Amino acid sequence: MLPKKNRADKKVVERIFKEGRVINAPNLALRFVASRGPARISVIVPKSVAKKAVDRNRLRRRGYSVLEKYIKQLPLGLAGVLIFKKYQEDFSIIEDEIKNIFNKIN
Repeated sequence: MLPKKNRADKKVVERIFKEGRVINAPNLALRFVASRGPARISVIVPKSVAKKAVDRNRLRRRGYSVLEKYIKQLPLGLAGVLIFKKYQEDFSIIEDEIKNIFNKIN
């Protein structure tokens, strides 16, 4: 899990959805805005992707575990939300898509 200083809170998430830009991948989407301070990013798994809370939490935890590896690659002041569009079991596919999205930002 990411430290709290690197996770976007509710106010930031609302701002991201109002003003943010989007980068799409087959299974994920990243909405982001520029802000101050350290990079802040959260993972959202909608109910339309996985009906069971157990499955949504599993995807969210996998997303955060990948983010831990790549949080240092993000530019300072980036606030974003990583949104799952489809259910994906394979951890390596999730990691590849997040890596590709982050490469598009930089």
